[in-house]
Amino acid sequence: MEQSFFFYDLETSGLDPRADRLMQFAGQRTDMDLNPIGDPVNLLVKLGEDTLPSPQAIMVTKITPQSTLADGLTEAEFCKYVSREIFTPGTIATGYNSVRFDDEFMRHTFWRNFYDPYEWQWRDGRSRWDLLDVVRMTRALRPEGINWPVTEDGHATNRLELMTKQNGISHESAHDALSDVNALIDVTRLIKEKQPKLYNYLFELRDKKAVQRLVNLEKPAPVVYTCGRYSSEHQKTSVVFPIAPAKNGNVLVFDLRYNLDEFLAEHKDDITDTYYKVVKELKYNHCPALAPLGVLEQNNTWGRIGLDKNKVYQNLECLLRHPDFIECMRSVNEEKPEFAPAADPESALYDGFLDQPDRNTCATVRAAKRQDLANFHPEFHDPRLDDLLVHYKARNFDGILDEAEQTKWEAYRLERIKNRANDYIKDIQELAAAGKDPYLLQELQLWYESLMPY
Repeated sequence: MEQSFFFYDLETSGLDPRADRLMQFAGQRTDMDLNPIGDPVNLLVKLGEDTLPSPQAIMVTKITPQSTLADGLTEAEFCKYVSREIFTPGTIATGYNSVRFDDEFMRHTFWRNFYDPYEWQWRDGRSRWDLLDVVRMTRALRPEGINWPVTEDGHATNRLELMTKQNGISHESAHDALSDVNALIDVTRLIKEKQPKLYNYLFELRDKKAVQRLVNLEKPAPVVYTCGRYSSEHQKTSVVFPIAPAKNGNVLVFDLRYNLDEFLAEHKDDITDTYYKVVKELKYNHCPALAPLGVLEQNNTWGRIGLDKNKVYQNLECLLRHPDFIECMRSVNEEKPEFAPAADPESALYDGFLDQPDRNTCATVRAAKRQDLANFHPEFHDPRLDDLLVHYKARNFDGILDEAEQTKWEAYRLERIKNRANDYIKDIQELAAAGKDPYLLQELQLWYESLMPY
């Protein structure tokens, strides 16, 4: 199966994938050498009448709710298009902080529209890759050949618009999804050209089995780990050691910048509340940026990222003298309560998997024509799906709800609006007082008025 990248980026109504909504989707397919294949994709998605966007987000993206209604696809149309045309077999869905942000929005969008929220990233040779930690690790371990940006006060930053500026890459409109995609492709090409060995190594860590071979409890060994949790002082990089299993088949790792004796002495009364300062869950399927410890021996890398080799090994010896702490971490993780079930079925993606009969009915829902959906009232096994179907009909097929469904939808819609309304109006007023774009603020005010009952 021939592989290709699909670089993609989203603009959304806010930061919460459970409550906020997708407004713009843009992307570009490339071959494995990062040469474009076909035309770029740039789509708007209609914002539902149950959603007040974050005014601050609209100030950044410049995408108004009204523009999505005029030029956008419904969520159902969008899901059908990207499933058939974008996330095709062999596609590597690639973004910048996509694992933690964009992918979550995509999953919740698929969930609301009766698509499997996971298959687009694994089935038929598909996979995903996140370049943010690739950029961070390249900066930390092999920065040669690339100009690295810093903030005005001298702190390291990996913001995409600053990466492009420092390296002479065109990036005409930061925070426009398609412009960000093109910039990311160029930054990826830069890393591939300047540090091909590291690039190829991290590319293989898309596969969680490759990650498990490097970090596991059967043959535990210290490894280099780069992620947003760690300090910019150390280029977001530390040396960690696997200590205990985590939920969902993941692993807990200990940050060897810390001496456990000192940590226990300081936090002896609240260890279960503060352990996250030194212990992190490493998720095998999150494309983590990892490397063997030997990479730090070259080019004075230990010193460049501000780590003391001797201290790291001393801290490892100290950790291994505390099997009681390791057992405590295993127990804490096992006893950690799961999140309470979400009251809103649209936020309940992670409250359980669907059984096969419900999966079959979901396929019927998404294949159904407008006229067929009007009188379609299946008996789902999963109670989340009953309300989801009402919402799906209301958002995507105007005028097909019966009286009972319309009453249920209107109650849900107004509850969502009212929960957000006070903050929404306050944000508009504060942005107006700060002199922000009056046209955008007026459009946001009109959007609010259009959603509220007379």
